[in-house]
Parts: sequence; structure tokens; C-alpha cells
Amino acid sequence: MKYRRLTQEELQELQSEFVTFLASNQITAEDWEKIKQNNPERVESLIGLFSDIVFDKILKQVEYLELKAAKDMRLFQFLEDKIEMVGLRIEGESNLDFTQNLEPATMVQLLQQSGAKLQLYAGERTYRKERNVEAFELMQQGALISKDGALFKSLKSLKK
Repeated sequence: MKYRRLTQEELQELQSEFVTFLASNQITAEDWEKIKQNNPERVESLIGLFSDIVFDKILKQVEYLELKAAKDMRLFQFLEDKIEMVGLRIEGESNLDFTQNLEPATMVQLLQQSGAKLQLYAGERTYRKERNVEAFELMQQGALISKDGALFKSLKSLKK
């Protein structure tokens, strides 16, 4: 398995897609019941294969990820041949916490009250593994998908 096995809840949500997957592998409902009773290894293999297909489909569409910690955020753009990263780190003591959903004005106010500084940093590298696997690994660390990459684009424009 390339990623991870879908949870029971995830499989339930994707039940119709799983049925289509089984049918495309010429496994009828009756065959599936027999496999579940007599061949648990095959069950796990089929669910693992289906899980990889689901994750590949999702990850193929991911372009931006955001990984936020209290005092540091790293934003990623997944390009065809490389990953670009822009980060923002709080240096010094501050009540500002990137994991809270604060308005920009509130963030600036907290930063100004504390006297802490922001450090903007960036980097890029080619993929060490398959693109989707690298995105998945970041998501396993807590990164969330950003639909439009607005925060990444804003910070990248400041870095220039």
C-alpha cells in the first residue's frame, strides 16, 4: 500500500465508489461476501488497492498545503518537478498563535504588543519521492489543503 488504508468510516462514505471498483475488477456482491468469509488477506489487499486509488485521485489535485504550528507556518506549492515552500516564524515571545483563526488585524496587534519579530523564509527542492507521496506525508504531519493558495501567494510575493 502506497498511503494508508481507508478507515471504516471513510469506506462507508465511499461505498458506491467501492462497489464500482469491485465491479471493475469483476467481483460481484456474491463474490465479495465469499471473499470476506474465506480470504481476509484478499479483502485487505482489495481495500488497500482501493485506498491507494482514492488517495491518488485526491492528491493529484492538491497544489497547495499549509502546515501551521503555534509559532511557525510553512506553506507549500506542489509543482510538476519541485516543491516550493514559504515560511513565517515568530521570533521572540508573543501571544500570537498561527493555529488560531485570527483576523490579520488582530495578528498584527498581538505581534506589536509583544515586540516579537517575524522571519520570512523560503526554499525549494526537487521531489525525493513520488509527488503524491510527499504531499501525503505532509498531510500526515498535519498539513491541510489550501484550495486557492492565497496565503502562499501573499507570502511568496513578500519574499521577492
